Order: sequence, then C-alpha cells, then structure tokens
Amino acid sequence: MNVFDIIGPVMIGPSSSHTAGAVRLGRVANKIMNQTLPTEIIIELSGSFAKTYKGHGTDRALLAGILGYNSYSEEIRDMLNIVKQKNIHYKFIPTDIPGAHPNTARIHLKGKNGETCSVEGASIGGGNIRIDYINGMQVDFTGEYNTILVLHKDKPGLIAAVTNLMREKYANVNIGNFRLSRPVKGGEAMMTIEIDGLPPQGIIEDIRKIDNVINVLLIKTV
Repeated sequence: MNVFDIIGPVMIGPSSSHTAGAVRLGRVANKIMNQTLPTEIIIELSGSFAKTYKGHGTDRALLAGILGYNSYSEEIRDMLNIVKQKNIHYKFIPTDIPGAHPNTARIHLKGKNGETCSVEGASIGGGNIRIDYINGMQVDFTGEYNTILVLHKDKPGLIAAVTNLMREKYANVNIGNFRLSRPVKGGEAMMTIEIDGLPPQGIIEDIRKIDNVINVLLIKTV
C-alpha cells in the first residue's frame, strides 16, 4: 500500500472510481494510439458506469484521458465542448458486458488514417484501473508500471527469445510481472511484461526485430 492508496488521487470530479479511474482508462487508449487524436470515439459503458456516467462526469473523464489529459486537469469540466471544437465525433452506449466489473468501459477509437484500437478495462476503486482487453486480445495490467505488450505468433521458443534478449542486452531491466494470453494454440498470442522503471532506449525496436513478433507496444505509466 502507498500514499496514493490511502488518500486517493489528485483529481477533478466527485468520484475516484467514476472520474479519476475513468481518465486513466482513457489514457491507456491514448497511448495505444501513440497519443494522436482520434476522429471517432465510441464508448460502451457497463454496470454502474452505464447508470451514472453523466452525473459523475465519467463521460468527460473518459474523453479527457483519450485526449491525453490527467485526472487533475481543469479542462475535464469543459471536455464535451473541447471534443466538439476538435471535430471529434463521440458516442456513449450503455450496455451490459456479462461478467465484467461494475465500472467497465469498452473504448473504440478510429484515427484520421483509418487506424483503430479498442480497450476494455475497469475502474476498480481509488482511481486504480485494470485493463482486460486490447484489440480483442486478453491482457491483465494496471497501468501503474511501464508495460511492454508483445503481439506475436505462438511459436516454440518465442518467449525465451524475448526474455533472453532482455537478460543478455538489457540486464538492468527488472520484470515485475509477466503474463501470456494465448486464445488459440498456434495462433496469435500476447505477452504482457510489466517492468520497474523506464525501459532503456532500443529495447522496443530490438524486441520487434525478433522472428514471429508481429508488433510491440509500450504503455508508459498512466
């Protein structure tokens, strides 16, 4: 437990779960889009998010995070107007996601060049979040640590190739958590690697060069 857990986040809005956590969910999507502004935003809201998102400012908080703002940014209060001024089309869809946490959002973004991303995650209390899916691939991380996501073909020796690279060339990197998502044997899989501290220069590019690695994303602490 740290001070953040005890006193809560520095934030604009009435609720750490419905506003501060929502901003952090949006910021994950912002980083996946390489911090570029989307042209279209569709957000599905489940559970209590779906029932109270207007009154608690969850709509403004999610949009703020997607645009790269922080939970303490004064602009959150006027975020609906800011998004309109930037000609970004957005829509909120109350729904029911079976088995999901009560404060769950599923974010779909589209960029000006047709690039897309989707993020599903939950605000689990005190401004903390949990990311469950990225682009339909199951993951599990909190955004509290710098996180490397490795999308790859499910081939023998691939995990060893990545971890050996980190051990041999980037020995100062400490892996805090490692998870593998593999929906279908032999298909595509996702490594989620949470590390302590900032990743050294060159590590993302080196991982991307490994055979059978499809893409690598760095999600910096949100």
